[in-house]
Amino acid sequence: MTINIDHIIRNLREVFDPEISVNIYDLGLIYNIETTEDSVDITHTLTSAFCPFADEIVDNIRNAGMVDNVNVVNVITTFDPPFTVDSVPEETRLSMGW
Repeated sequence: MTINIDHIIRNLREVFDPEISVNIYDLGLIYNIETTEDSVDITHTLTSAFCPFADEIVDNIRNAGMVDNVNVVNVITTFDPPFTVDSVPEETRLSMGW
């Protein structure tokens, strides 16, 4: 049985940073997605270390990773490298008028 990373990415595109009307995947907050036989590790950052919605975002990331054949989702929060506007993919920046 395999884990469908594309399904996880689709789910992550449904997770929005409440302070910015862009999903966390297209905002560049997801740094890495790794799978093993039945688990997923999702490494991400936040727009700020003081994000008041951090717990909500982490819970939503965990839920997004729970696809078929996944028993465990490990959400790893890092601030290395820190989020900057330069972290946002060019396509997203253009759509936001940045």
